[in-house]
Amino acid sequence: MCGIAGFLENAADRSDEGLSRLAMAMANAMLHRGPDSGDSWAEASTGIALSHRRLAIVDLTSAGAQPMVSACGRYVLTYNGEIYNHADIRPELEESGIKFRGHSDTEVILEGCVRWGVKATTQKLIGMFAFALWDRQERRLTVVRDRLGIKPLYWAQTSKNFLFGSELKALRVHPDCPGEINRDAVAGYLRHNYIGGVTSIYQGINKLEPGWMLSVSAGKEPVLERYWWLDDVVSEAQAAPFTGSDGEAVEALHDLLLDATGRRMMADVPLGAFLSGGIDSSTVVALMQAQNDRPVRTFSIGFNEEGYNEAKHAAEVARHLKTDHTELLVLPSEARDVIPQLPFYFDEPFSDSSQIPTYLVSKMTREHVTVALSGDGGDELFGGYTRYFTAEKYGRTLFGQPRAVRNIEAGIIRSLSPTAWDQLSKVLPENHRPTLFGDKLYKLANVLTGEKDDFYRSLISHWHEPDELVIGGKEPKGLVWDIAVQTKIPNFIDRMQYLDTMTYLPDDILTKVDRASMAVSLEARVPLLDHRVVDFAWRLPRHMKIRNGQGKWLLRQVLYKYVPKEMVERPKMGFGVPIDAWLRGPLREWAEELLSPAALQNTGLLESAPIQQKWHEHLSGRRNWQYLLWDVLMLQAWYQANAKPVALQQYA
Repeated sequence: MCGIAGFLENAADRSDEGLSRLAMAMANAMLHRGPDSGDSWAEASTGIALSHRRLAIVDLTSAGAQPMVSACGRYVLTYNGEIYNHADIRPELEESGIKFRGHSDTEVILEGCVRWGVKATTQKLIGMFAFALWDRQERRLTVVRDRLGIKPLYWAQTSKNFLFGSELKALRVHPDCPGEINRDAVAGYLRHNYIGGVTSIYQGINKLEPGWMLSVSAGKEPVLERYWWLDDVVSEAQAAPFTGSDGEAVEALHDLLLDATGRRMMADVPLGAFLSGGIDSSTVVALMQAQNDRPVRTFSIGFNEEGYNEAKHAAEVARHLKTDHTELLVLPSEARDVIPQLPFYFDEPFSDSSQIPTYLVSKMTREHVTVALSGDGGDELFGGYTRYFTAEKYGRTLFGQPRAVRNIEAGIIRSLSPTAWDQLSKVLPENHRPTLFGDKLYKLANVLTGEKDDFYRSLISHWHEPDELVIGGKEPKGLVWDIAVQTKIPNFIDRMQYLDTMTYLPDDILTKVDRASMAVSLEARVPLLDHRVVDFAWRLPRHMKIRNGQGKWLLRQVLYKYVPKEMVERPKMGFGVPIDAWLRGPLREWAEELLSPAALQNTGLLESAPIQQKWHEHLSGRRNWQYLLWDVLMLQAWYQANAKPVALQQYA
């Protein structure tokens, strides 16, 4: 796992040394992504410079160092990620006459591109990756991002340069980097708590989307090409769905996940896993332990606050599977101390508050291992989010009613505050008590007056009218508003899963895991997002995902082979922190300062009045506006940390 960066000048006016120094400064801005070593490669005659920060995982010798030049001397590669089938591809290349210098996956990608070309090679890869390949003969730079968006890649085309990097901070080191804030992106952020799609917080800097590759030559416009598309997976699944029995499906998924997990245990450094005690992480750990003679190292964190502590469940699963388990009980002060660091590691506004525990568990894990497997992706693929089985269970009832009736029902819900609903929910047994019950009811009230796709958009929205809040900003209407998706995927639940996989998964979940883990130089691997698992999951009939009002039916059956059902059967718990109470208590002074009219005016991005209203309502306890306020707080904190240009000499 590493950090990559570089640029291509339209008019080369620097020496090799000057190009290398600048490229290395870009990479050094991401030292946390690759603390083991770093290097650069440049060619002044063509204006190209590539750089790399290395976290050594496979082939720890200098034979795995980057940027790497091909045996023939024509191509140069800088690469971030892991390829789990590189040992399968290598013999085919050796048969064609390639003589390998080491045993790194980097060399397999590089020589594969020599032998088959970039696109054909990329389609052979099982793994997570973002890489840049320079063709010295054609004078062409090609950058590629993995299918699901596990690894990040930003790029910018200016009048003088093409820039790219794993993180925005790398691009910002370059003196030609755009720096104007994208106010439209701010509006989109306030709805979703992340900046999604191709945009970034800066005008002129883009994300390379998952499954895409981009080629550019000096002085020419970049050419984008898609090499993998979830739409194709969905179409093929609709044409050839899985028709086997329940038992056959369980065995097929078990075998596939066993292989996907086993491949991700490849490492020349210590390896472990995150364990929350939920379905996804427990399944990954169970499959790891089944393929390991020694106890797998597992890690979890917990909080004292009620409704936020899964550590006891994780410990129970760990005892049953006989893992070597490490648990950290986090004090509120420790969690709060992380907050000032978030703008640096996330580079752009990001306000999924589970970034805090994700960082903390990564930090603890890194003290023991260099690689950790994670259970991310199970919800999107196997129907785990509450909104999926709520739609399955209540969709016809809710949307089959006259609108007037739904308006009355919404009014009844709003007659009590979310806090009051939380108190009422305590009459239920703890193992059947929904977390954040009041907030979920209020989300339901918001959608009762709309239609199905309004239901989805409302559930994924924070600020519902962000254009009214952002000064000079207009929210980009992306994929979740595209009516063509309804035609391609007529079933509402399938459509929600598709949209989540295309948007929320790469732009929230995987962004969070990448930045939080790489902040402490920990490589996180996600077996459930093996693209072969994605293909299989989309072929499954809906009743193998959601059954009897419960999600992830098939994934659960795989887990039950290793863990008793009663050990993991409980309401889904988010991986969060009690931001609502902290804002009224220990974080109040910090929040007051960032949310003050003077601070908001200084930033110049947001209207103050709506924010002040929600802040006062939150402090009074009448409403819980934790998520909306956290959006604003993380934007304000980001602005304070990133308003000034980056000094080149800081990383030179």
